[in-house]
Amino acid sequence: MRPAHGCSRFLPHVLMLGFLASFLLASCSPPVQKPTGPAADYQNAKEMFQKGRWDRVTEFTDGLASASPPNTHTQRALVLRVILFSGEVNAYKELADAYDKGSTKTKNPRFQAEYSRLRHDNLEYAMHAALGLGEATHSLLADGALPKQLVLEAPYPTTEGPVEVKDLARVADGGWIEPDQQESAALDAVRKGIDDVLGKAVGGDRSKAREALASGSTKIEGVDFAIFLGNQLLQAASIFDKKHSRDSQRFKTLSDEVNEAVKTAQAFLKDNPDKDKQKALKKLQDDIKAEQKNL
Repeated sequence: MRPAHGCSRFLPHVLMLGFLASFLLASCSPPVQKPTGPAADYQNAKEMFQKGRWDRVTEFTDGLASASPPNTHTQRALVLRVILFSGEVNAYKELADAYDKGSTKTKNPRFQAEYSRLRHDNLEYAMHAALGLGEATHSLLADGALPKQLVLEAPYPTTEGPVEVKDLARVADGGWIEPDQQESAALDAVRKGIDDVLGKAVGGDRSKAREALASGSTKIEGVDFAIFLGNQLLQAASIFDKKHSRDSQRFKTLSDEVNEAVKTAQAFLKDNPDKDKQKALKKLQDDIKAEQKNL
């Protein structure tokens, strides 16, 4: 028993020495450097994206997206803006279409006036997002091509949007929703739009996007992103057709960007043919022709 008793006498001193050694090592370790400049802006953008602060994402990526010459974060900022603006286009278009149907179906003059106003407001938001998407695309395709792989670097949003914004179904049937429900529906629609777009960007659904972004970033093949981009731009162009804001010039501007995305995808497929991707590209081209009839 003596050896054990002897060890126990010195144990507190050994533990104290170990603690002091750990403390000294920790205090001697260099402090973790916080990112500065473009890296700080992009870090802030990612944090805001995770929190669903879409306006702040736009602010933090503005300078990165327009940097001349481009910096190491410019392309990633543009990819993130494509996701953000695409989600907003889809969301505000869904809102505008629901209020348009509601204003037509309801027999209540007050509901008609309010829903017409909300349709107009959401179309304005959709147009702004559509032009933002067009600008981001133009910058991405400025050199006439995309890289073979792009990086989508962002955490999946903490608060997930609903699969369906139920209040909008009531609106579309001519039913009334109160102002607080209108605000909630708008927030849910944007969250839904961005979650759905994230799924499409990674070639699947929300579940796949959540898994792909679990580490904070994922790679997307250039040809896949080009086809995805073309489809999102087509949605953006539709905001300016005769069913919505009736602006043929802006429709043409965005259609030109769709065609650039198509050419980019075709170049990829020429070098590496893929039947499924060629089929997806053919569908996009057919959809462009169909949408042009709405001018």
